[in-house]
Amino acid sequence: MEYVHRPVMLEECIQALNIRPGGLYLDGTLGRGGHAEAILRRLDGGRLVCIDRDEAALEAARRRLEPWLNRVTLIHGNFQDLETICSDLGLKALDGMLFDLGVSSPQLDDPARGFSYMRDAPLDMRMDRAQALTAREVVNLWPEEQLKDILWRYGEERYAPAIARAIVRRREDRPIETTLELAELIKSAMPAAALREKQHPAKRSFQAVRIAVNDELGAVERMVAQAVPLLKPGGRLVVLTFHSLEDRIVKTGLARWARGCTCPPDFPVCVCGKTPQVRLLPRRGRTASPEEIGENPRARSARLRAAEKL
Repeated sequence: MEYVHRPVMLEECIQALNIRPGGLYLDGTLGRGGHAEAILRRLDGGRLVCIDRDEAALEAARRRLEPWLNRVTLIHGNFQDLETICSDLGLKALDGMLFDLGVSSPQLDDPARGFSYMRDAPLDMRMDRAQALTAREVVNLWPEEQLKDILWRYGEERYAPAIARAIVRRREDRPIETTLELAELIKSAMPAAALREKQHPAKRSFQAVRIAVNDELGAVERMVAQAVPLLKPGGRLVVLTFHSLEDRIVKTGLARWARGCTCPPDFPVCVCGKTPQVRLLPRRGRTASPEEIGENPRARSARLRAAEKL
């Protein structure tokens, strides 16, 4: 079945980018190309560089963006390597960058990728299928303390200790091989009250393992550190997040670029010499409209943050 991609906060993202028709832009999370198409429709002589870790996403986007391929560069890579990618392409000053950090729905819906706790598949969860680390290795080989840590930090799972213990006990008998096997094991480690909650009992744990497999939070932190120096004055950085862990990293990173001086508050004068590099647009970020949330519930958790290079 053909998947119909619905980009979240599309108009708000495009507005925040403040697109110049002849400008140079980068979509660091191409996905199925919804945001990229909207950018290209507003370019006249400009260029768009598109990055994605998933080769299947690149191929799908190639078909969608076919009318504009003469002004598009498609890159199979990770946005955490932004500096290297831009250097290899000879790009030094961009007019804007967009990063939509939401997990691609086609990835979640493809049973073979192993992201879903609702369908049986080998434990995988790799966004880039060329990388070595899979969910099977995390679940079967990582120490109990490390499992407990990622379940708590990345999934905010309050039953992390019990789930980690259950995983370790089971794998001592035999390896955990499939998504449904892991989901049932997680359920078995949780009290009855937790199983009556609206969301699936394995949701938080699967999120945690996925984040660990793909180093998602580390990638976001490295991206924010690299993006601002690659913008030209007046260039915009636009980031769309879907959970608090990512948003906290983006918020903190952009605030650091906007603050400038890093001297202790009790210093009488600045000695570090650092000045603000961006202004925040707006300072508190934006959320999706009630109308969009009604039409697309996935937009409920979205938060858009943007900054302009000074």
